[in-house]
Amino acid sequence: MIQPTLLQPADRRLAAAAISSILILGSARLLLDIFKTNHQPHLSTIHNKPSPQPIFLSPADRRSFSPAKCNPFEGQWVWNDDHNVTSSSSPSPLYTEDSCPYLVKQTTCQRNGRPDGAYQRWRWKPAGCELPPFEAAKMLDVVRGKRVMFVGDSVMRSQFESMVCMVQAAVPRGARSFDRVPPRKVFRAGGEWDVTLEYYWAPFIVESISDHATNHTVHKRLVSLDAIDKHGATWKEADVLVFESYVWWMHKPFINATNYDRYGSPENIREYDVATAYKVAMETWANWLEANINPRRQSVFFMSMSPTHLWYLLIHHFFLPLQNSR
Repeated sequence: MIQPTLLQPADRRLAAAAISSILILGSARLLLDIFKTNHQPHLSTIHNKPSPQPIFLSPADRRSFSPAKCNPFEGQWVWNDDHNVTSSSSPSPLYTEDSCPYLVKQTTCQRNGRPDGAYQRWRWKPAGCELPPFEAAKMLDVVRGKRVMFVGDSVMRSQFESMVCMVQAAVPRGARSFDRVPPRKVFRAGGEWDVTLEYYWAPFIVESISDHATNHTVHKRLVSLDAIDKHGATWKEADVLVFESYVWWMHKPFINATNYDRYGSPENIREYDVATAYKVAMETWANWLEANINPRRQSVFFMSMSPTHLWYLLIHHFFLPLQNSR
């Protein structure tokens, strides 16, 4: 088994900044900047053939995206067309529905009736710099021999699928595979790379009655706020973990949950406001990370977004009229 390479402090900071920017994009273009050093051991032979030369991020890549000079959270979406693709930006789209066989039905907009493809031509541009262009072979090379796992709900599943779709074309057909073993989906890029990209369905991160990947309740949900070990047994050996959970904010501002640590019984179901339950669940998750993840050889990232997108409608159309009627 190939041992993960320890990153230098500067490279770790650059990797974190790059991955944060990628999560904003919603394109899962992450791990561009998990660097190897020029002295890292390389596979000597694959199938009795010399291993290709390592691909490293160029000095131009490093200069164009400096975490000290560029905040990836500040910027805007810009339009990519044939006259607007600079040397430092990736052409769009990086893949299409026809070019990638791994997309679930829910995310194939054109197959579901959308007549145009213009939505695929936007890219995120930070205000103070340009993101390095995405190159599938370079991406695979910098995570060579590693296991990258995406954990969360359907939002994270889309991130995982996007990543797979962006890199799969660089892998020969005979060297790539895709397996569905609920709650996981696993893409393997074999041959010269030995990279595993995985998705793990855990919509609330902690355990819940919604943990079956294909047969789960949507509206009547029950969350175990202090239970995570069942999931964590699969996570703990990953080299890179990316977590996300937006489903907390999708329905009512209250949720049914159990908390054995606090109330002494897994059968004691209580109604929580979502913000309180979410805080307890995140503490359970953080404690699991502290006990099981080695920061010297593993990296952990968390992706989130504003919880107000859907609740605005609930507040505007239900709570405000209710208050005004009193």
